[in-house]
Amino acid sequence: MDIITASDLTVGYGRAEVLCNLAFSIPEGLITAIVGISGSGKSTLLKTLAGLLPPLGGGFDFAGSPVDYRSEASLSRLYAKIGVLYQDGALLNGLNLYENVALPIRMHYPELPEGVVGDMVHAGLAQVEMADSAEKFPSELSGGMRKRGALARALVLDPDVVFCDEPSSGLDPITSQRLDDLLLSLRERNTMTLVVVTHELRSIERVADRVLLLNDGGLRFSGAYADLARTDDDFVRTFFMRKVHHDDA
Repeated sequence: MDIITASDLTVGYGRAEVLCNLAFSIPEGLITAIVGISGSGKSTLLKTLAGLLPPLGGGFDFAGSPVDYRSEASLSRLYAKIGVLYQDGALLNGLNLYENVALPIRMHYPELPEGVVGDMVHAGLAQVEMADSAEKFPSELSGGMRKRGALARALVLDPDVVFCDEPSSGLDPITSQRLDDLLLSLRERNTMTLVVVTHELRSIERVADRVLLLNDGGLRFSGAYADLARTDDDFVRTFFMRKVHHDDA
């Protein structure tokens, strides 16, 4: 089953179109990587799918219902079903990790008693192996810990889809691999759908079930990661050169 289906989707800023007339689907329970060269529109597309940037044309369905950016109710339904891990984590420096993770709960469910909020926050932190760090402030956390704390915030409402914008950005190779492993475990344990923007070929190889490759204002490849080795498209083969050569060997 597809949880996101886009049709004639055009995204950009003001009158500047970045990606035009995209048609694709994102299946439920898998990890889909949005990839492309720098400036190809990866983060712009992610912002649109996450309800942060109105499309310039066309649109997309989420869980079978069209997302209407003109409707506050439609956007509120979308926000309640997704989580977002921003590129820099975007934790608020003035709040400890507990309060950062609690923010989405307080925003969407202000009537919940503090005991329930606490249970949800601690469960979210436990998922990312940070149960002992609730009282720490972002300045007291390493880069990898900030990313995991931000991921806990994205997970705290048990979303249908988690959007991750360059989750490995700024991390050393070992920490990056641990974060990849965490994303894979979330998919396996929770049958969660993840949409990951990344330019890291090693991360794509590790985690991606499906790939959307953007190029020159459009969609160059959409399909299973395993199908990349069989494509005749020179640009696609060049982009994934290391992995395609490995598979052909």
